[in-house]
Amino acid sequence: MAMELRVLLLLLLCCPGFQAQILESKERQSEGSTLYVQCPYTAQANSYQPKVWYRVRYGEVELLALTTNPTKYLHTNQSTNGNVTIEDNPMHGTVFITMTNLQIEDSGIYCCASFSYSYGYLLLKVISLHVFKELHAWELDSLSVQCKYSTWVHSTDVIAWCRKTQTDCKVVARTGYPSAQRNSKALEDRTLIQVDSQRRTVSITMHKLQAQDTGVYWCGLYQHSRITLIMEASVNVSKRTQHHTAKESGSLSVQCPYSAPEYGAVSKAWCKEGAMEGCSVLITTNSKPSQYQRTFQHGKLTIQDDTDQGVVTITMGELQAQDSGVYSCVLYEHDHIFRMVEVTLNISEVSAGTTLLGTGGTNQGTPSGDNPAPSSNVNFFILLSGILSVLFILALISLVTLCVRQRKRLKGRGNTEAEDIYEKTEGTAQLDSTGRIESPKDDSKDLKYVTLNFTSQLIPEDPLYCNVEPSQAHRKPKDENVEYAIIALKQVPTNDKG
Repeated sequence: MAMELRVLLLLLLCCPGFQAQILESKERQSEGSTLYVQCPYTAQANSYQPKVWYRVRYGEVELLALTTNPTKYLHTNQSTNGNVTIEDNPMHGTVFITMTNLQIEDSGIYCCASFSYSYGYLLLKVISLHVFKELHAWELDSLSVQCKYSTWVHSTDVIAWCRKTQTDCKVVARTGYPSAQRNSKALEDRTLIQVDSQRRTVSITMHKLQAQDTGVYWCGLYQHSRITLIMEASVNVSKRTQHHTAKESGSLSVQCPYSAPEYGAVSKAWCKEGAMEGCSVLITTNSKPSQYQRTFQHGKLTIQDDTDQGVVTITMGELQAQDSGVYSCVLYEHDHIFRMVEVTLNISEVSAGTTLLGTGGTNQGTPSGDNPAPSSNVNFFILLSGILSVLFILALISLVTLCVRQRKRLKGRGNTEAEDIYEKTEGTAQLDSTGRIESPKDDSKDLKYVTLNFTSQLIPEDPLYCNVEPSQAHRKPKDENVEYAIIALKQVPTNDKG
């Protein structure tokens, strides 16, 4: 195996055999990913010929993997060397190459070829591989990246950090050039570059990142205003966002966290995003680091900066529909703003006849509890009042109906009882022309039956009252029990015998 590698490497160095018709294919892979390459071949590259995968770097050829023990039979031939696997599949006439766990150092030019002792190397495919770092950060964070350069880069050479555009790569920072963090919003003034010649490493740090800093960056050798790529990095800067809703005439408080050690002494501001003028500053704080609580008010706006906890609190009062929009908590220094949190605010109108009971908001950037909106309380009380009113009306109707029915039933019972005629069995009492009932002679305690005979004509409609006592004996007042009866008159035929 070692002998074959030496022979193949010697042949590659002497007769690389690059065909002009083979076009270079470009591949971009993130660090840690896997590269898959397919190299189809024709009858010219026989199945029993060994297949190789090598790299061209710094003008030299580096053999990475090759198929071993090739035969004329259609069997799969596979070999693995480190993170590289090569497989020759004669059935499909294709060589498959797999490179796992890619690193930045794996960037370069690669070739897939078939070897013949008679014709040398027959190139099947050329790959230009760029392995890039994928970096993620939040707004206002700092980001550091290291760029390792090889021995072919001299200590006097200039290494630059540039941002890719459609046409070129704009230099952000470079070695050998004074680099310092200045009070400017420009990315160049927020980027530091340092060289460690012993470790052959360049360190790049970008401060106060903003969403607009997202892009592709190169670390490369800077010569004659041109950059030769050493390392590529994809930087993605995300916004911190919050979403709030509130009612008209209500109020709203928004909290924006920040790093107290880094930005405690920096002024903060609350601004509203506009279509043309950018973010218009509405209220600001000052930059007195001796105070832990700094509160400022302007109109219906209040801003409070807690430099100990690293939290800015903005309160908006007397909200109106036109206050809806996109706002930002920002660092405000030397008329430059750096966004900390982006806030989307929606103000809804209050319907007529509805009283605002409170305010509420929802935070999307950070988890928060679900609080009911003020309108839910208002609607609940309105609904409850309506239900109680309906129940009261129904109860009143039911009560009136019950009273009417009870009165009719009592009236019917009175007419029925007046029609009953009781006959005398033990004693009688006669009613004189004045309607008085005389007491019976028998002073028995219980009055069983009474027969009423009228000697004068009475009007049937006139009621007759009588007091019926079982005895005329004198009793104590406490034992006196008087019963009354109301008798409706009805003409009854009488006997002529009296």
